[in-house]
Amino acid sequence: MTTDHERAAALLAEHRESIDRLDAILVYTLGERFKHTQAVGRLKADHDLPPSDPVREDQQIARLTDLARRADLDPEFAKKFLAFIIEEVIKHHEKIKT
Repeated sequence: MTTDHERAAALLAEHRESIDRLDAILVYTLGERFKHTQAVGRLKADHDLPPSDPVREDQQIARLTDLARRADLDPEFAKKFLAFIIEEVIKHHEKIKT
């Protein structure tokens, strides 16, 4: 007979396995995203375009906020997360430009 404690431990292990898989997906997805933003940075540098695009950034924030709401994720968290990513991308673009 399985105890409540054993059932809880099994459920905890299942949740943790899912979290670990999702963390891996996030890391690989971010890696792929940064490959594309690096290519954008090189393109901008080659054509003397500014490293940041405030209009695009605003559009992305609005889009991500909407996606967050539909995914039942705190939109403020999503905005902060995207702002962090954008900040990193701009740093990369500025580095490529120099």
